[in-house]
Amino acid sequence: MPGRTDGLITLGAADALWVDLTADSAVPTAAGAFTSCPAHAPAGYVLLGGHVVATVRASGGQWGVAEAAVCRAAAELNTVGMDRQDLVRIGPFRGAPRQECDEETPLRWRRRITGELQEPGGSGRAARREAARSYHLAGIDWRQMLVEQTRDGTQRTWWLPRAVVRLLDAAEHAEAQWVQAARTRQAEAAVTGPPSHPRQAPDAGGRRTTSPEGPTASLRPYNGELEGQLYSVLSRKPATSRRVAGWACAVCRTAPATVLDHCHEHGYVRAPVCQSCNTQERPDHLYSNDIRVANRYTRLFHTDTGHWLRHWHRCPGCRARTTLPLPHLAAWTARIACRSLRPTHPAPGGRKPCGVLRVSWTGSQNAPRSCLLTVTVDFCPSGEHRVLAQVPYREATERFRIWLAETAPAVAAAAGPDRLDDLPAQIRPVIADTSGEDTALF
Repeated sequence: MPGRTDGLITLGAADALWVDLTADSAVPTAAGAFTSCPAHAPAGYVLLGGHVVATVRASGGQWGVAEAAVCRAAAELNTVGMDRQDLVRIGPFRGAPRQECDEETPLRWRRRITGELQEPGGSGRAARREAARSYHLAGIDWRQMLVEQTRDGTQRTWWLPRAVVRLLDAAEHAEAQWVQAARTRQAEAAVTGPPSHPRQAPDAGGRRTTSPEGPTASLRPYNGELEGQLYSVLSRKPATSRRVAGWACAVCRTAPATVLDHCHEHGYVRAPVCQSCNTQERPDHLYSNDIRVANRYTRLFHTDTGHWLRHWHRCPGCRARTTLPLPHLAAWTARIACRSLRPTHPAPGGRKPCGVLRVSWTGSQNAPRSCLLTVTVDFCPSGEHRVLAQVPYREATERFRIWLAETAPAVAAAAGPDRLDDLPAQIRPVIADTSGEDTALF
């Protein structure tokens, strides 16, 4: 193909090849994947999707890449499915300072997006970016998928599809692994000299370049090492974040862990999880006593039920009481226990549930006798804010126990008060997020 030199293709040819091979991909890609910021060939690599592709300096000082490496990255991206309705909030978040985003490496995609979107529109730098259309991150055109929502008419929030968030997280982790491996090799070479047989992989032109490992190749699986530990204690230890980054996500097992998921009612650590799974678990629009039940709960309580129930019951408090934290129990009550009560309306291919489910409650799980869950449907054509049911907390927990035994017998068999004798006498209260902005809540 045009641009091929000595088994490599030029960066311009690689740009064209990337766009051509991913033309039918569900994830939109960008034309400047190799030549526009943040791609930086002299660093020795570029990011494509969740992969690192090595760059090689050919004769004459021109940078090139192996055509086969671009083809492999494109083929893998083409297999990614994307649901544009399954969104993850990426910012802005309370207390997060505006970050500069014009460095070539590393990726730091959340900082880059926040920095670009918060930058004043009249600045010269923003105008230059507009002219160059440097909207890509790891070869992905995130601008085409960005969703901006406004709350209360003033506060803007930014969202991306979950599949894209996972791709960018994988790219960021792969880059960190690449850079760390390069530094290790440089340190070893400074002490012992160049190795006689370095760990390298041949590229299309016969040259040998460092081969990056997959996004989770160097991560260890989580096997309950933190079970029974209190988050309030563990989170204060200085090495905790570094230790978390060494695990693969305990839920999806395909992305690097970034946070410690923990139960806010009992205070116990559940497991290290990635940002995507941590966001997926969180009820939407959580206030002190009110949640909106997102569509993703269909997945949590249907297709992936056993996996999520096992994760939630990593908390010894929830496991011993055979229940879920109050917001999750409220979402389950609306989605499962009150499913037959939800109105439907005609739609292409049959009928579909109408409106948006919402659950509010009075009292708390600390006073079960007075706690009452109210399930309503907002934006229903037959009447907004239609009350479907009012379910006492104790009745909701009993329904959940019966459903758990039928749906996930192994999880139910490991639950119950006789399974744990060292529960604290005073359990921790729910930490309410009255603004809906705190991403660390769940």
